[in-house]
Amino acid sequence: MLFVLYCRDRNGAGSLRQANRPAHLEWAKRQTGIRMAGPLLDDDEQMIGSLFVIEAEDRSAIEQLHASDPYAKAGLFEHVDIHRFRWLLGDGPAR
Repeated sequence: MLFVLYCRDRNGAGSLRQANRPAHLEWAKRQTGIRMAGPLLDDDEQMIGSLFVIEAEDRSAIEQLHASDPYAKAGLFEHVDIHRFRWLLGDGPAR
């Protein structure tokens, strides 16, 4: 099943994001369940969070995956939401 993982950075955490970005990108490349991912941007094109669409067995698997992200380990995120997701349009796995 698909899930959305929405992660919003803590205010003023841009330097923390940049310091952990290389490790985060390497981590993300190794995750076979990620179907789509990218940074959230503010109106000035500054990164303020992360958005993932992930295929996993259950919510617990998403929670474990998130906990292993270098960004999460560094305490970057102020707010995290996990929701089931149904892909209807676009180049993804429509069902």
